[in-house]
Amino acid sequence: MKVTFLGTGTSSGVPMIGCSCAVCRSLDYRDKRLRVSVHIETEGRSLVIDSGPDFRQQMLRAGVTHLDALLFTHEHKDHTAGLDDIRAFNFRQQQDMPLYAEPRVLRQLQQEFAYIFAEHKYPGIPRVILNAIEHDDAPFDVLGLRVQPLRALHHRLPVLGFRIGGFCYLTDANFLSPETLEQLRGAEVIVLNALRREQHISHFTLAQAIEILEEVKPARAYLTHISHQLGRHAEVEQELPSWIRLAYDGLQVQV
Repeated sequence: MKVTFLGTGTSSGVPMIGCSCAVCRSLDYRDKRLRVSVHIETEGRSLVIDSGPDFRQQMLRAGVTHLDALLFTHEHKDHTAGLDDIRAFNFRQQQDMPLYAEPRVLRQLQQEFAYIFAEHKYPGIPRVILNAIEHDDAPFDVLGLRVQPLRALHHRLPVLGFRIGGFCYLTDANFLSPETLEQLRGAEVIVLNALRREQHISHFTLAQAIEILEEVKPARAYLTHISHQLGRHAEVEQELPSWIRLAYDGLQVQV
């Protein structure tokens, strides 16, 4: 399995508009963060988790020319706003794009992208197939791949992470139940959000993320959904255990 980090930033991205802090002015390419998303290539399948507002730029930068399915963690705009740009894959592949999300999230997509689902469709709009993730405690099938949903809370909003084989991906969370922690055990690679150092209403802090990872003990771990408030990439990494790294845009990981 090859995992490419398409974006590792929080909803405002890094640099943030109008900010002149040291991180936003950094010349280190690892401090330039688009909105959070990953591309997964495994068993001949090409999947993306979340299509945020930078989706088109991410696909071009990563050289993704084929996409089999799109999974959504939740309905916030920094995870869904780029849905319209799947049109390019519709045109290239001459097929509808399967979308996988909880029913609540699919309903939100139908509202925000109403033209996609209109009875009389405008020519050239995205073509999609909706697949509801009905149960958060049972694996579901994505074109022959076994995907285990991972339940988390984003403040009071239920969101999903996903486990595919030895790879686990969880973003936009600030609470994991004991059941979810058990589902993480035995993973080779875990990706977990770590927004900043200070307490936040809906995201794990750096210390909280490290505490969880030290409990479930994957072989390797990467932190994502990072804000400019966390600090410069190079400096933060010096504080981390060797098996925990900060993810950065364009990083590729073999699992």
